[in-house]
Amino acid sequence: MNRNMNQLFEEQKSVHVLYSYNGMEHYIEKVVSFIQHGISAGDYIILIENDRVYPIIQKELSRRFNEEQLRFVHRINNYDFYYSSGSYHPPAITEYFNNMVQPFVDNKISFRSWAHVEWSSMKDPLHLIEDFEKIVDEAVNTLSFPLICAYEGERMPDYLTTILMETHPYVLFEDDIIISKQYKQANTE
Repeated sequence: MNRNMNQLFEEQKSVHVLYSYNGMEHYIEKVVSFIQHGISAGDYIILIENDRVYPIIQKELSRRFNEEQLRFVHRINNYDFYYSSGSYHPPAITEYFNNMVQPFVDNKISFRSWAHVEWSSMKDPLHLIEDFEKIVDEAVNTLSFPLICAYEGERMPDYLTTILMETHPYVLFEDDIIISKQYKQANTE
């Protein structure tokens, strides 16, 4: 079943999506569309993005939105987010994320999140990514919010692609969201 990203977010809140992008132009189009729809829906947007790409996104957003609307966008540097403990450590990242979203949860404020996941090299232990994505998938379902995890497709080894397809119930492909047939819901014992 294929659905438009915006349509899926209107139908349900707990949506964990993998976006494997190729090319920065397509990436910028998708993230800006995600933010635009979020603002239109009255959601706050937590944008986890790097210092190189964010100015391009910000420039495009400033063309489309006024200052009041742009207050819905909360940007976090992705390096600070993923390496808040000095290394890629899933429990520290989870704690950082929980602290970040707690005010939204406590005040029952609707939000969505976009996370640009990247490394200077793909030599980090890939099992840590699997552990983290399982934790994130559970958080999406518990806290009931949409999240898109964006990975650069050309830098993803096959093993990582398999991990990501198993830990994301949805995949953004071009303009449609498809269900991942490889998805394995984490045990919530």
